Amino acid sequence: MAITYNNLYLDIRQQLHRAGIEAATLEARELVCFGTGKSREELSRDGGLYASPELEARVRNLVDRHLAGEPVAYLIGEWEFYGLPLDISRDVLIPRPDTEVLAEQAIEYVRTQGECRVLDLCAGSGCIGLAIAAQATSARVVLGEWSDAALKICRQNIRRNSLSGRVVPMQADAREKPEKSLGEFQCIVSNPPYIPRADIDGLDVSVRDYEPHLALDGGEDGLDFYRSISEKWKDALVPGGRLYFEVGIGQADSVLRIMRSQGFGDIQIVKDLHDIPRVVFGTLCTEV
Repeated sequence: MAITYNNLYLDIRQQLHRAGIEAATLEARELVCFGTGKSREELSRDGGLYASPELEARVRNLVDRHLAGEPVAYLIGEWEFYGLPLDISRDVLIPRPDTEVLAEQAIEYVRTQGECRVLDLCAGSGCIGLAIAAQATSARVVLGEWSDAALKICRQNIRRNSLSGRVVPMQADAREKPEKSLGEFQCIVSNPPYIPRADIDGLDVSVRDYEPHLALDGGEDGLDFYRSISEKWKDALVPGGRLYFEVGIGQADSVLRIMRSQGFGDIQIVKDLHDIPRVVFGTLCTEV
């Protein structure tokens, strides 16, 4: 029996609700829009029209794949972060609301610096660095990422958000000391891999089976990248510059100690929307 676009959306939303999906309203809208080829505005405008059986079948196939574990962002190839539309592929992590806390903290600082250089290390989709560039218009941002496939997504997102004038992608290994020719930055921000290796197999299927393990695996205790970045990349910071990290649950105190041992002071911990310590940042002491 034929179904209107609006009823198809309501049907999908109810199905996702029943499956216990918290963001059922958002995800239903994104899946129906993508499956029918309509923008949000067109979906609202055409809500009373009937969807063809082919379009309905396409939407329901997307929903079945999602309920089997495939994240919506990978199904539709894009996601939003800090108000920016981003291309997303299975070569990068899906930007999460908790990471907006990291972006917000860094933006607040970078805005006080005027013309400055910012490095987003382990950039993935480039979401953090692009958010900083969009909100702090005097900053120049480098997106440092090791994966060639992720760098391709960074380039797409720089173009998509018309930030080519102030944002550049660069291949960078966070585990190795940077070349001096890279110069210095007033701010380095990083959401590095931080899942302990043994915990990866126990992650939710939507993460374990779909998101890139290269961007998840933080070594035996999950802290390898915090150690290497704090030690090897501090020379890329100007004295008095700041290093910002996103951290996993229960890691904030350990990361604080790592940063302190490498000469960072005034270290602060910021909680996310769920009251979980999520961001650790500190200032490179001038005597270092």
